[in-house]
Amino acid sequence: MGMSVTISVATEQDTEQIFKLQYLCFQSEAALYGNYRIDPLVQSLDSVRQEVASDCVFVARLGEEVVGSVRGRVTEDGSASIGKLCVHPRLQGHGIGARLLRAAETALVEERGAKRFRLHTGHRSEGNLRLYRRVGYETVGTSQGADGVPMIVLEKPAESYVTTA
Repeated sequence: MGMSVTISVATEQDTEQIFKLQYLCFQSEAALYGNYRIDPLVQSLDSVRQEVASDCVFVARLGEEVVGSVRGRVTEDGSASIGKLCVHPRLQGHGIGARLLRAAETALVEERGAKRFRLHTGHRSEGNLRLYRRVGYETVGTSQGADGVPMIVLEKPAESYVTTA
């Protein structure tokens, strides 16, 4: 009998699994850019713990195992910054990333009053760009990460969060 993947709010007890999953998942991004100093790979466990405590963090679980996560927070201008969306490599391509994104968007609007969503991804990250565009995000600009990776900045209005699927 197979298990279903469930989406829920992350707890303090999830922090270490999120930290390890993030490290695993972002290896492919680092390889894509030849840069193993990208933020998700150098973030400390304490920093992840702080984000779980203060930000809007969701996890995908398969039984007791955390197999996906996403984080979001609302900035001063009412924009919700969404980041570090990751799904275990063995489960990618099954809609878990879109489900995590939808859960974060819903909570950021309903609980934190977000007016729009903003996220960024590396310019070579075609799979990420496909997902974000499929769920309504549009390119609004470019930036450069602190690690030197060229990034594409995408946004969508909060009113459209219900269309994410």
